[in-house]
Amino acid sequence: MDTAEGTPPPQRLRTLPSRLTNQAALTANRIVDQALAQAGVRRYHYSLLAALEEYGPASQAALGRRTGIDRSDMVATVNDLAERQLLKRAPDPEDRRRNIITITAAGRRQLTHLDRLLAAAQDEFLAPLPAADRRNLIDLLTRLVEHRGDKHH
Repeated sequence: MDTAEGTPPPQRLRTLPSRLTNQAALTANRIVDQALAQAGVRRYHYSLLAALEEYGPASQAALGRRTGIDRSDMVATVNDLAERQLLKRAPDPEDRRRNIITITAAGRRQLTHLDRLLAAAQDEFLAPLPAADRRNLIDLLTRLVEHRGDKHH
């Protein structure tokens, strides 16, 4: 909904919470993508490392459910992170057809580095807001997401 020549959009659009949320999300995504690109990774990489660090070793299917990463994207992401030695794959002793994915020590170090990059990105995104407003915004957005059941995204 971009407008030509700096003319603001109609008032009824400027005050729609859904449009404002989308506009803010576009900005947030750009800032986060730029921060992660500094480390040569994308959001899927971060999500996968975070899930492994928090929940421990898991199958690709379980990781997909926890992160919302599609199966085909999961395979590519696991392959990429395995090549970088940030995670390892091993056959599941209970089902040899399935791999169990585990974060490595290098993966934990990378995750710590990514956490710092993302904290700076969050500060950049939320720069116009004082701390109390930031906490309030996070609370409100969390309530909206949880109400709709969109817990993975």
